[in-house]
Amino acid sequence: MNYPDLDPVALQLGPLAVRWYGLMYLAGFAAFLLLGRWRVHRLRAIRGGEAGGWSPSQVWDFLFYGVAGAVVGGRLGYVLFYGLEKFLRDPLWLLRLWEGGMSFHGGLLGVVVAAGLYARKTGRGLLAVADFVAPLAPLGLGFGRLGNFINAELPGRLTESALGVHFPCASVIGLSVTCYGEYDAATRHVSSLYQAVAEGLVLFVALWWFVAKERAVGKPSGLFLLGYGILRFGTEFFREPDANIGFLAFGWLTMGQLLCLPMVVFGGCLLALPAFRQRLAAFPRAKTPPAGDPP
Repeated sequence: MNYPDLDPVALQLGPLAVRWYGLMYLAGFAAFLLLGRWRVHRLRAIRGGEAGGWSPSQVWDFLFYGVAGAVVGGRLGYVLFYGLEKFLRDPLWLLRLWEGGMSFHGGLLGVVVAAGLYARKTGRGLLAVADFVAPLAPLGLGFGRLGNFINAELPGRLTESALGVHFPCASVIGLSVTCYGEYDAATRHVSSLYQAVAEGLVLFVALWWFVAKERAVGKPSGLFLLGYGILRFGTEFFREPDANIGFLAFGWLTMGQLLCLPMVVFGGCLLALPAFRQRLAAFPRAKTPPAGDPP
């Protein structure tokens, strides 16, 4: 079967085009806010009325920090990890966000920096902030992959299985030299959907179940890092590597898999090593939290 012919534009209002990809980001933000409010209530139930200082309005506050960190970090990460040569030829390409190009791993680093700033502002430790946010993030990641699916992005590797589809030729430029018509003759995995299910739904269910009980500081963050790293590493076997990078080592290791390895190691340490968690629990050293939102 052919890849679904989906219009990436959801609504056209004169010169303004509302794209499904942007709506997927908005859906991710909405899910973060709704789940965040729910998580505040669940923490109060688990801890007997105390939610670690979190309130629904603070969920809004952190969303602002997180979005800024994700956008800046995601763009910088994509440029450094996947397009450094292009950036060196054309430095202004970094600022042309409308041309596309975001990296999850760069976005993650950006969110970590944002979480550190928010932790210092509110007098918390970084891990305390990360633990609250970790279960709220996967659904947004899943919505982002659905946006990739609508845009026919992230072509999968060649397959002769029943799961394969014929991708549009415009999506496999640089990957196929025999695609001259509308669709490629070969069939590929729909890797964007695989990753939407794994990084979005599966990781969300695992984390939401995990935090249903009180956990040691750092463990929810550790499970997010370990779970995402393993799931992304696995689904990368169905995703075609970027044409300008290809495989990095052993004839199969991709850039996405390489960047997941530190996540797996760090996440495993947070889950298994109490001394490691204790060293990070008070970072950054913050001042007394300002008076503001009620608990």
